[in-house]
Amino acid sequence: MTVAAVPSPGDPLTAALAGSARVGTIALEPATRRRMRLNGTSAPAADGSGLVITVEQVFSNCPKYIQRRDPGPARTADLGRRWSRKHELTEHHGALIASADTFFMATADDQGNADASHRGGNPGFVQVLSPTRLRWPEYQGNAAYMTLGNLELNPAAGVVFPDWETGTLLLLTGTACTDWDSRSGPGVVFTLTEAVEIAGGLPFPWTPPEYSPSNPELPAA
Repeated sequence: MTVAAVPSPGDPLTAALAGSARVGTIALEPATRRRMRLNGTSAPAADGSGLVITVEQVFSNCPKYIQRRDPGPARTADLGRRWSRKHELTEHHGALIASADTFFMATADDQGNADASHRGGNPGFVQVLSPTRLRWPEYQGNAAYMTLGNLELNPAAGVVFPDWETGTLLLLTGTACTDWDSRSGPGVVFTLTEAVEIAGGLPFPWTPPEYSPSNPELPAA
């Protein structure tokens, strides 16, 4: 698979993708609630225009928990990409996470084989426990359990929260573990190492979501 794009200067992926790298990717089409994961090894294209990924795993996932939305017209104003780095979540970060209905998660096994997955639910399904800790429920999907299996072997994890309206991306790195002891069912607890906020990370806005009929109702506060 070829990817006709390269990370922007300052992107955390710039150094990681400068040479051969184990990568996990996910293609998600919100308008049709389709998603597919493709994992393998990437290398820079010979002409420097993007990446070439040698495929080792590819599999589809069920449409559960994907919010239907469509892309709008490209933004006319040049927002530029502006970066900020923190080691704790700010109130602004907490508000973005509390309103999120979608995020993406990167994990790897103990051999470094990477995977990227999608998580979705009604706004509020991700809880901010403290400036350095999050928790979200693990909803029943199609029983691949790739993410939870990787976390059993390697706790390193990355999470990306998109703000579909403003184009901001919130990238979190840290560690995660499965929480089996909660009364509300199994979930994942994430401990933050670094938060990178990218203003202007998405080039166009998206329509308001049509929430998935599979999303569980959130427990009353």
